[in-house]
Amino acid sequence: MVSARNIGIQVKPPEKVCDDRLCPFHGHLKVRGIILTGTVYKKKMKNTIVVRRDYLKYVKKYRRYERRRSNIPAHCPPCIEVQPGDMVKIAECRPISKTVSFVVIEKMGGDSVG
Repeated sequence: MVSARNIGIQVKPPEKVCDDRLCPFHGHLKVRGIILTGTVYKKKMKNTIVVRRDYLKYVKKYRRYERRRSNIPAHCPPCIEVQPGDMVKIAECRPISKTVSFVVIEKMGGDSVG
């Protein structure tokens, strides 16, 4: 069995093995920069998912917070199996395509509510 490569981040490596060259554990993709968590919103593209992040922004005029959200496309290697509603951790990498600059590094939990 081929062991997973150390990516320099404290995450649990996937148990499955894949031959994707854009996998940070079994391929040649290096991760750097920011690490985010979010919920899988869509999984309709091949090896790409859309991660939704909900956050609060303070509005100084009204002295209140407003809810905001952002959708981030991320590459999902075949060794990490996710479904819509799962919580995932994504890390920044080099640009993979026009919109994708993040890769999934860990599935944190399943079926989050929110």
